[in-house]
Amino acid sequence: MQYLLCDDEGTRQALLPLTFTRPVALLRCGITTLREKWNHYLGPDSGFGTVPYLEEKFPAHTDSRFALLRVNASFLPDKELASAVEKLQEGKCLVKDGTWIAFKEPVPEGKPNVDAVPEEGTGFELEIGGKKFCHSGSSCVEYPGECRQIRHPWDIFLQNGAQISLDLEWVAGSRVSAAVEGFGMQVHGSFPLFAEEGSVVEHALIDTREGPVYLGKGSHIMPGCFIKGPLALCEGSLIKMGSKIYGGNTFGPYCKVAGEIECSVLTGYSNKAHDGFLGDAVLGEWCNLGAGTNCSNLKNDYSEVKVWSYAQERFIKTGLQFCGLVMGDHSKSAIGTQFNTGTVVGVAANVFAAGFPKNYIPSFSWGKDTYRLERAMETAKIVYARRGKVFAEEDARILKSIYEQTETNRIRFGAN
Repeated sequence: MQYLLCDDEGTRQALLPLTFTRPVALLRCGITTLREKWNHYLGPDSGFGTVPYLEEKFPAHTDSRFALLRVNASFLPDKELASAVEKLQEGKCLVKDGTWIAFKEPVPEGKPNVDAVPEEGTGFELEIGGKKFCHSGSSCVEYPGECRQIRHPWDIFLQNGAQISLDLEWVAGSRVSAAVEGFGMQVHGSFPLFAEEGSVVEHALIDTREGPVYLGKGSHIMPGCFIKGPLALCEGSLIKMGSKIYGGNTFGPYCKVAGEIECSVLTGYSNKAHDGFLGDAVLGEWCNLGAGTNCSNLKNDYSEVKVWSYAQERFIKTGLQFCGLVMGDHSKSAIGTQFNTGTVVGVAANVFAAGFPKNYIPSFSWGKDTYRLERAMETAKIVYARRGKVFAEEDARILKSIYEQTETNRIRFGAN
C-alpha cells in the first residue's frame, strides 16, 4: 500500500509556527514523531503531502499506477484507527465529526475530478498542500471510535505524557531494557524504566510512580537530578547536574536541558542548558534559551490563557489555565529573558528586551528590529556544524520563503 502523510491546510495553519519548517507528520509527541507512529501501524509511508515550499526537502514518492491513500498526519493513531484506515475502499473518505482522517484515491483510470465542487449540503472539500479535493456525502465513512488529534500547539504538551506510555509499548516491544551505565541511580515506582544501549545515569533519583521513563541511545543524566515520569529522553540528549524534571516531558534527539522543567516538548537539537523554569511549552528544533530564561505558564489572576493564532491572525482563547512558551525553529532568547504566559515566538527570532517581551514575537525579529535573512542563515550554518549537520541549499530556500511570508507581521508588530 502506498500512502502519504498529509497536512490538512487548516490544521497546518493552526499549528504554526511549528509547521513553518516541517510537515505536520514530523511534529514530536511522546517518544516519537507522528510519522513514526503511523509507520509503526501502517508500514513505511510514501512521503509527505505538504505545501509547495517544503516539498523539495519533504517530497512525496508515489507511483501513479496505483491507488493512493492520503492520511491526515495530525491524528494520533492507534491499532483500531489504523485498521479502519487500512480497510478504506477506493473513492471513500474516513471522517470523524466532520474532520477527514484518510481518503483513498482510485487508480488513475477511475480518478474523480478533484476540481468538481459537490452540490450544497452533499459533501465537503479538503485542502492539502494548496490542492483541493471534493467529496460527496455518500463517499464519507464515519469513524465510530474515539480519536486523538493534534489541532493546536498546546495539544502537543497536553497529549505528551499519555503518548510516552503508548509509544513505549511498541518502541520497547518484547525487548529487555539495556543495562544503564553509570552509578548511584535510584528508581522508585511501578512504571517501567526502559533504556537503550549507551544510556548513562549518575547519582540521580528517578520516580516512575506516575509514568514510565524512556532513555534513548547515548542519553545522559548527570548527578543530582530529580526525575519524574513520564519522561522521554531521546537519543543523545543530556540532563545537566541538579535539574528538577517533572512529569510529561519529552526532550528530542540531541537536546541539552537543565533547571526546572515540566510538561514540555523540545522537538530536537534544542537547548535549555541552564537554570530557569519552562513549563507547558513546545519548542521546535535549533532553539536556545539563554541562562536564566524563565517562561511563565500561569497568569497572576489565574485566568484563561490566550495565545497568538496564525490561522486567525489574532489572540485566541486556549481554554487552559496553564500554557507556556511556543517557539519556532532557530529562535533564541538572551540571558535573563522573562517570557510572559502564553508567549508565541516565530522562526529565527532573537529575543532580548528589558522587562517582559511581547507575547507574540514575529519570525526573524531581532529585538524590535529585523534579523537579516543572510545573518540568520550564517548562524544556522554554524549551529548545524556544531552538531555535525550541514545547512543545505534546500534549508536556505525554506528560510527565505518563511522570511517573505512573515514580512507583514514584522512590520505590523514593530520588527522592521
